[in-house]
Amino acid sequence: MCLISAEGLKVKGIDFSKTQLWRLTKAGRFPRPVAIGFKRRAWVEAEVDAWIMERIEERDAH
Repeated sequence: MCLISAEGLKVKGIDFSKTQLWRLTKAGRFPRPVAIGFKRRAWVEAEVDAWIMERIEERDAH
């Protein structure tokens, strides 16, 4: 399992603000981060990749 930071999200094209990430996560529309230290969060890369694929599938369905 690989974890990615907020910078890693940006590399994948997810350039949301911290506030937007929090709102999407709270609404259940983005994977929840994992606490990796004091005030440090990371995301499970496979979950983020699955989220990206869902967006692509939604786009292609229309």
